[in-house]
Amino acid sequence: MEYRSLYAIGKEKLAAAGIPEADLDARLLLEYVCHTSRNDLLVHGDREVAETEQQAYEQLLAKRAEHIPLQQLTGEQEFMGLTFSVNEHVLIPRQDTEVLVEEVMKNLHDGFRILDLCTGSGCILLSLLHYSNDCSGVGADLSEEALEVARKNAEQLGESSALFVQGDLFAPVEGKFEIIVSNPPYICSDVIPTLMEEVREHEPMQALDGGADGLDFYRKIIQGAKEHLCGGGQLFFEIGYDQGEAVQRLMEQAGYREVECVQDFAGLDRVVFGTLW
Repeated sequence: MEYRSLYAIGKEKLAAAGIPEADLDARLLLEYVCHTSRNDLLVHGDREVAETEQQAYEQLLAKRAEHIPLQQLTGEQEFMGLTFSVNEHVLIPRQDTEVLVEEVMKNLHDGFRILDLCTGSGCILLSLLHYSNDCSGVGADLSEEALEVARKNAEQLGESSALFVQGDLFAPVEGKFEIIVSNPPYICSDVIPTLMEEVREHEPMQALDGGADGLDFYRKIIQGAKEHLCGGGQLFFEIGYDQGEAVQRLMEQAGYREVECVQDFAGLDRVVFGTLW
């Protein structure tokens, strides 16, 4: 079958299944299977697709039609200009989280030690190490399956200065850090049933559920960080769009100073950070 015709079939199947951006996903899956680029659809649309590639494409289409996330099917996601491996055990890195990384980078100096709590795929810590000099870091997560993904990403990126440890928040963590960063679970428990099926059914629940008000992990981390931050060290959080004031207040009440809230590209509150003196 011609490349262009196969793409049209894929687009139709995904649209019929109610997949958002069916056109884009159909194209990306076809490129993944055929090892092609967007240019092939425009310039080489009449090329014949091998039967094995067509079969592989149809299998992926069937899975995507079941609302399995595209990134779990291809096994990767770009973040901060880097390619990270992902699977069902980790949250898929999102562009919103790049705002968190960029804010940390503004305050990151050579030789700093970084702690990344709820590290998941390791995308936050590994991006910070990749774009800094002589820094080292620890990524902690409750899920050993997630840490396997993080270690794989560290190996792929050649980041040997990252250590990944398993445990509940600060339990496996030793020493002090100039920077502590976290994108913790922050979705209110009663909101989770309303999430997109891709997220609700296929991403790890323990990385989503932040308790009744979505703030459970912020409370724990804000207090626990006091024992692990150097004097003048900073704590950075990604937050939900409606949690800025609440997280700022929690940090200020705990004694953090110069607490700020930063908005994302859509103008929504996305990052809160403060300094512990």
